[in-house]
Amino acid sequence: MGQNTTGRDNRHRMSRRAFVKAASVSTATGAIAVTGCLGRGRQPGTVVMTAASDVAGIMHSDGDEPSIQQALWDAGLDEDIRVEIQTVVSDSAARMQTTQSALEAGRAPPDIHMMDSGWTVPFILRNQTVNLTEQLPDETLQYVNDNYLEAILETARDPQSGDLHALPLFPDLGFTLYRQDLIEDAGYDTGGWATDPPRWEEFSAAVRDARDQAGLDYGFTTQAAAYEGLSCCTFNEVMTSWGGAYYGGADNLFTAGDRTITVNDQRVIDSIRMMRSFIEGEEANTLDGYPQICPSAVVQWTEQQSLNPFAAGEAVSNRNWSYAIAETGTEDGFGENLGVMTRPYAVSQQEAQYSDVGGTAAALGGWNLAVSPFSNREEEALQVLEAFANQEVMLSVFRLGGFLPPNLDLVAEADASDVGPVARYADVVTSASENAIPRPATDLWPEQSALIYQAVNAAYRGAQAPEAAMNDLANELEQSEAEVS
Repeated sequence: MGQNTTGRDNRHRMSRRAFVKAASVSTATGAIAVTGCLGRGRQPGTVVMTAASDVAGIMHSDGDEPSIQQALWDAGLDEDIRVEIQTVVSDSAARMQTTQSALEAGRAPPDIHMMDSGWTVPFILRNQTVNLTEQLPDETLQYVNDNYLEAILETARDPQSGDLHALPLFPDLGFTLYRQDLIEDAGYDTGGWATDPPRWEEFSAAVRDARDQAGLDYGFTTQAAAYEGLSCCTFNEVMTSWGGAYYGGADNLFTAGDRTITVNDQRVIDSIRMMRSFIEGEEANTLDGYPQICPSAVVQWTEQQSLNPFAAGEAVSNRNWSYAIAETGTEDGFGENLGVMTRPYAVSQQEAQYSDVGGTAAALGGWNLAVSPFSNREEEALQVLEAFANQEVMLSVFRLGGFLPPNLDLVAEADASDVGPVARYADVVTSASENAIPRPATDLWPEQSALIYQAVNAAYRGAQAPEAAMNDLANELEQSEAEVS
């Protein structure tokens, strides 16, 4: 997802806070912060890459402290090549606009653009990325194609030719974090939840009872603001767990123009009514059997805002990304009292009408690295990408930033004492990857995403009835598809 922040081990927390404080001065208004010498006078061998402060803070280090740059050199990158970060805001939509401005103007540096997996394809289709299938060594390409998570590779390929145009830096997957100790104390058995999540009815009852028994302020916190994270991820997960889909199942996600619109199906509407019940309780347009467990403020919350009360011990459960596991699963946090699973569900896959929906779900997020076709350091930039496709580099990024490696086998092989608490939940990571639901990452998605998150947020807030909101949305999506076909 585009709004990820990252937890990291205690050795790096002070340096990260200092970096973020400095970076916030220049990024608060959407400006670009520049580190290093990025103008015409930059040093030979300097490759400029865009990234938010979470990645920028671990690219370099003081003295002998670990860093991504050192890992790249250790992986064989020429030591004359140094990656400098052009720091951009964390907001995905704003970063897309910054990337679009640079590429449409033919401007370089940056030499490498860090692109959200949700909007990489439009840049590929506009011929604004270097074809890596034609440029990277065959050995590197074979490793990537054989070992990277297929779902994230789909977001980095040309949908027409199948050629790879971006290298996944890290995928991300949606997780439901919960206080296992509090839910067990409330009389519920969570022993099988890690790989076999409960139905939404059981989950919501357990969260309500644990909240009330422990005297906490909140039950379940999540992201429901009107932004990309709602359409790509949190609503996508909830809708999928009810057997609903944007375009009649997971088979129609990557080719726009002539797709059946199914956002106004009853199961999609019921998924919204369930969330209304979680937010408002027994109000209009809610669903019986689902108690109020979410604060009403979730309709304004993104990732970090929803994580804060959970991390502070004020909530029973939180939906978030892998960085949240890294942040709250430490011994200083909840330790092994932290439970992690994918989404609860309402409709099993067998009960669902469409393919690959129903049952538990985990939204697919993540970021890709694409080389600018306007770079005059293309050869060096390609060498940087080749070095990123190295297991030790992936583990360094995982260790320093809490970002999942694109080769998820490395999570199961890693030691939690080395890379942090996410490794303790390798079985959940595997389950999430098997139940990953991508967003429809076509060239229409940036436009359609805004239509979706505005409609869903309005329905969550009660500004519009769920059925009316989804009928209006269906009409808007049909018009958008018709323009392409």
